[in-house]
Amino acid sequence: MGRILFLIGIGLGGAAILISLGVWQVQRLTWKQGILADITARISAAPVALPDEADPVDDKYLPVTVTGTFDQGVIYVLVSQKQIGAGYRVIAPLVTDAGRRVLIDRGFVRDEDRGAVTQPDGSVTVTGNLHWPQEIDGFTPEPDLDRNIWFARDLPAMAQVLNTEPLFVVARETSLPDATVIPLPVDTDGIPNNHLQYAITWFSLALIWVGMTVVFALRGTRRRPERPDL
Repeated sequence: MGRILFLIGIGLGGAAILISLGVWQVQRLTWKQGILADITARISAAPVALPDEADPVDDKYLPVTVTGTFDQGVIYVLVSQKQIGAGYRVIAPLVTDAGRRVLIDRGFVRDEDRGAVTQPDGSVTVTGNLHWPQEIDGFTPEPDLDRNIWFARDLPAMAQVLNTEPLFVVARETSLPDATVIPLPVDTDGIPNNHLQYAITWFSLALIWVGMTVVFALRGTRRRPERPDL
């Protein structure tokens, strides 16, 4: 009897821990969904003029509209798109009508179309979102400057190369008729939200734990057959 009570105690204790972890992940899911909803609302808000001094925290994802002309210079950042394949983000300097120089992430160009990218002439209006991408880590290769291929958006380094403010405007739409470069707007797709899968995993483990406990407890209640006297 003591062994059975011990198994029941272990089973209930383990199940309680696993269920509490699942509940915690459900709570995290609600929290993350709220954050994503807030980010989505900020991204899709009405665009405003470029702030004089943009703040990386307060102005992240801020929708803006800028008008100016593209200057010489371009940077290609290696990326890939689902159902399209390899290509590049096209980063170029824009001189605004107010005389500021900012970086414009114009969007995606296929690998085979890179040679067709040209510098737009005349005044251009870009509507997009301010962004401070965090894509650099210890494993990011150095840019291949000979071939003008970068492997991540390194805002300070790119601003230095193209002689601009360290400020990114990721284009959502532009006044350019050129269809070679396809805008890649800021969205929440790159923000992980796996809490539902984690919750299901913990609840499933709790169910398995209870099932195993029941099996072992039932085995413990079975009486062993008596050995016949010889």
